[in-house]
Amino acid sequence: MKRILIDKIPIALPEEIEGLCRGARIFDSSCSPEARVYFIDKDDGYYLKCAAAGSLLREKIMTEYFHKKGLGAEVLCYRSGERDLLLTARVAGEDCTHEKYISEPKRLSALLGERLRALHEVDFSDCPVKDRVSEYIARAQKNYREDNYNKEHFPDSFGYPSGEAAMRALTEGGHLLKNDVLLHGDYCMPNIMLDDWRFSGFIDVDSAGVGDRHIDLFWGVWSLQFNLGTNEFASRFLDAYGRDKVNTDILKIVAAAEVLG
Repeated sequence: MKRILIDKIPIALPEEIEGLCRGARIFDSSCSPEARVYFIDKDDGYYLKCAAAGSLLREKIMTEYFHKKGLGAEVLCYRSGERDLLLTARVAGEDCTHEKYISEPKRLSALLGERLRALHEVDFSDCPVKDRVSEYIARAQKNYREDNYNKEHFPDSFGYPSGEAAMRALTEGGHLLKNDVLLHGDYCMPNIMLDDWRFSGFIDVDSAGVGDRHIDLFWGVWSLQFNLGTNEFASRFLDAYGRDKVNTDILKIVAAAEVLG
């Protein structure tokens, strides 16, 4: 996770957050144009995410839920006004793109598969987001209508030569997706924290909720290829997760939704 030392957070802050920043080193840790993320190097560390008004409410709700389950960061403050501010405690360790972890890709890919299977076996009966599948399909349909066929992150488009082909596959097979596990929703290496190879928590859970396991499986495979520069470890990841729960036909349906943006 990158950190660039800066003089101060360049926006007005509520007093409780401003006071926390006094005497602390501040780092810009942003990786997305939609939000700014700042690391406050004080005590055990804090992260402050700043984004458009209302855009962090879902993340606040799901971060609280994951923390209740022992799976993520503690939410310390949420404010919504001209912009949203979400302050969380730092999760111990480093994310899975750290050199310590990517230098042992076989061990890492197996751990990621095992960790994902453990997440998908968590009781989700009290989850506040019950139906990620409907949201997921609706987003893909909207992106199709807006001609948002995504080749930037998926150069080969998983064999779908056009947005029309991807939409046809999703229309024909979307009914196979089930709301039957607790999803992370963006199961990528930068969102999984390890402390000396021990799992310490998930971050960036704004896409989490009850949904279909193959969405997380898709992103796990994609992230290993993207972050390690090879697809050599996808099979090891899926083996560690458990092939008994992997349906390659459903993975292709998820791929169709994703190439639509």
